[in-house]
Amino acid sequence: MTQADSGRGWHGDQLDLDAYLARIGYEGERAPTLKVLRGLQRAHVTSIPFENVNAVLGVPVLLDLESVQDKLVRGRRGGYCFEHVVLFAAALERFGFTFTGLIGRVTMGARKVLPATHALLAVTAADDDRLWLCDVGFGAGPLEPVEIADGMEADLDGWRFRMERQDGTFGVDDWWLHQYRADGWEDRHTFTLRAAYPIDYVVASHYVGTHTRSPFVKRLFAQKFSATRHHRLDATTWTTFRPDGSSTERKVEPDELGRVLEETFGIVLGAEELARLREEGLDSD
Repeated sequence: MTQADSGRGWHGDQLDLDAYLARIGYEGERAPTLKVLRGLQRAHVTSIPFENVNAVLGVPVLLDLESVQDKLVRGRRGGYCFEHVVLFAAALERFGFTFTGLIGRVTMGARKVLPATHALLAVTAADDDRLWLCDVGFGAGPLEPVEIADGMEADLDGWRFRMERQDGTFGVDDWWLHQYRADGWEDRHTFTLRAAYPIDYVVASHYVGTHTRSPFVKRLFAQKFSATRHHRLDATTWTTFRPDGSSTERKVEPDELGRVLEETFGIVLGAEELARLREEGLDSD
């Protein structure tokens, strides 16, 4: 039985690697080195947007690799974290990296326990013995992996991140990724190094993409990230963040939604999808 057949693998053999690398604009070496890992993550997070259009419209979010690459690669759409990580994991598997799937809890400064609904990867490279967090599906970077080491700080083109370890329950350490904002450091999400598998992502994604309490079924979220800008669309509120912590904000009118999604976020939708999105996905409550 293969790793994929046992539910532990990531179906890298099914990935159209050339199409994926063309989609993210990566033309570098194909080897499991730290330099390659950095290049792959930078290319991925700056090329494929974050978006939840299907969840808002009640369209199933499928996580089998063929469906994911049909949407994100061939269809040149975006997706949310589980879709991004399934695709990135398949590429890492093809390149020969050693990695573990993880599930984290997005916190954003919240003081209560929130559900584990964020997909991540812990990766090691063949030429480096450190453990690296690859967070390709958050929509706001990091541009490159961040080392999983207590107190480690990373400054990636001005976007600043910090890793912190805390004592967790049952003898398992909680790791926290912090991001520097205009008002200082903010915890972004927490995770443990317990392995998660594709079926775990399917279960968590089902909640994110269908449950009535999930914010992703209530209104549109879209994000596009680069070395100099982070664009975020939350229903009709379009905010642009910069590495120095400054930001600008404006409202998007329903009749300009299609243009903004295409020109700023790289998301092209059909007329019927846009019409439904204007009706169902722009309520900010």
